[in-house]
Amino acid sequence: MKTKQGYRKVRKSHNIEGNAHELTFSCYCNRPFLKYDITRGFLIDSIIRAKALHKFDIWAYVIMPEHVHLLIWPKSEEYYIPKILQSIKQSSAKKAISYLQHNKPGNMKWLYTGQENSPYRFWQDGGGYDRNVDSIEILFEIVDYIHMNPVKQGLVEEPLKWEWSSAKEWESPGSGPIPVDRGSFPVLAKH
Repeated sequence: MKTKQGYRKVRKSHNIEGNAHELTFSCYCNRPFLKYDITRGFLIDSIIRAKALHKFDIWAYVIMPEHVHLLIWPKSEEYYIPKILQSIKQSSAKKAISYLQHNKPGNMKWLYTGQENSPYRFWQDGGGYDRNVDSIEILFEIVDYIHMNPVKQGLVEEPLKWEWSSAKEWESPGSGPIPVDRGSFPVLAKH
């Protein structure tokens, strides 16, 4: 799809009962808005609230400075991924924008869009990336990919050293910022 800023991918979401979803979404203009504890905290709170509201399990996640990866499993027969993303993104964006307006107004320029109807944006426009997953092998690949993301970007030497990821949570439940629902992960749930 052609926009004023160039081309943007159009995301299609398939809400299929029993499928997990690999979700990826980015900060506006891929800026590192999530390199700060305050904005990561807003995002973490929003994810936890959205999880309760939309009834999904979290199997893996990583919060990078400029984007987020989530692997979720909706528990309801009927769900709508765009609503889940909206819950996460709108809440965290509103809090981040409000915080900046009141505490660091000079930094608002980094969120400025030039658009009359939406002058400031924390998240990149659009739904991001959504991949349905129905294979155990692919689930393991996605979990590894998510946990290796900070290593590949040179932020840490090993996944367990990145505290904004589920890698530590998988190793030691209760040690990460967002609990992982290991009990519903297919391979673990069968044992």
